[in-house]
Amino acid sequence: MPVHAVGEAQISEKYESIKPYLNEKTRRIWAATEARAMGRGGVSEVARATGLSRTTLYKAIAELEQPIEERMEIDPSAIRQTGGGRKLLSDTDLQLLEDLQELMSATTRGDPQSPLLWTTKSTIHLAEELQAMGHRVSQTSVWRLLNAMDYSLQVNRKVHEGEDHPQRDEQFLHIAKRVKQFEQQQQPVISVDAKKKELLGEYRNQGQEWQAQGNPIAVQVYDFVDKQRGKALPYGIYDLLLNQGWVSVGIDHDTAQFAVESIRRWWYEMGLPLYPNARQLLITADCGGSNGYRVRLWKLELQRLADETGLDIEVCHFPPGTSKWNKSEHQMFCHISQNWRGRPLTSRQVVINLINHTQTKQGLHIQAKLDKHHYKTKIKVTDDEFEAISLERDPFHGEWNYRIKSRE
Repeated sequence: MPVHAVGEAQISEKYESIKPYLNEKTRRIWAATEARAMGRGGVSEVARATGLSRTTLYKAIAELEQPIEERMEIDPSAIRQTGGGRKLLSDTDLQLLEDLQELMSATTRGDPQSPLLWTTKSTIHLAEELQAMGHRVSQTSVWRLLNAMDYSLQVNRKVHEGEDHPQRDEQFLHIAKRVKQFEQQQQPVISVDAKKKELLGEYRNQGQEWQAQGNPIAVQVYDFVDKQRGKALPYGIYDLLLNQGWVSVGIDHDTAQFAVESIRRWWYEMGLPLYPNARQLLITADCGGSNGYRVRLWKLELQRLADETGLDIEVCHFPPGTSKWNKSEHQMFCHISQNWRGRPLTSRQVVINLINHTQTKQGLHIQAKLDKHHYKTKIKVTDDEFEAISLERDPFHGEWNYRIKSRE
């Protein structure tokens, strides 16, 4: 819970416990004392916790700053009697709460006739709509009413992955079963994925890094592509069994040729030394992108890799809408992003160095190298070329699970 939220809760609890023993003036003096003690932002937090207005608190703070002799001279007639003061808007305008609730519920339901559906649901716009209905209400009053009605400012939360495939869980179980079988046979299992293209140059990178006080790294205001530096396209291969990773940093396009070339480089640089007796390779991948299950060129390039290495290559794709479960993302790329947070990626060499130095306490080790090749897009695979692929589809969802056998 945020610190200010805890502070408000504590102030509210204290206020409610002593409120019956205080008169109008001592209540505001007590609240002003708490606000001053909290420092910057204290007036706002105490106002939210007690329901007293900011104006009242500022006046009380001014009273506290007066000489002690003047503060002790309390005029009894200046102390508001119980029930005195301005009435609450919701007490004098009985329709106000109902209209505000209707505005909020209409936007929540997505009512196409709601006046706030197609604009920001802010206290300013809510106040304007209520004023148009004939209510005398300010933005501040709307804010207080919303708090009393248990509304709060919130951000969107990513929870929806799209419509679940009816056999989603069965596919995950199938993948887990195949990974276990390959592990028992000491055959390699890798997870592959492409990270988003990274702009190279003095650009802002998400995250924070410790710097000398008042001396942040200066970067460009606008993220226009630097044509001389270009972009970096990381494609990752994560070894599920040994917690090792490989990243090819491309300079061109994320194509099926680039994806398979990255796997090829992993095999000769890392895979073969680690699995000298391997006869099979299991690849887990997303269902879309350059390594998608519908991409003909992906299968054709895997056939060429199988023929070259003598490996039978089995592929299991994650169901649609489940890419976040890809091991390469939350076991490798997440640590890479953490390692270069807050640091401008000024060149491809910087990207490679940052990836190479990414480590975890669990022993993750990553190698990264630059791929300077240019890859053509929109390459067509003819029917004859596709039919020549030694493709065996699994009885369970053969479009997601298949094997490409070596023809050598």
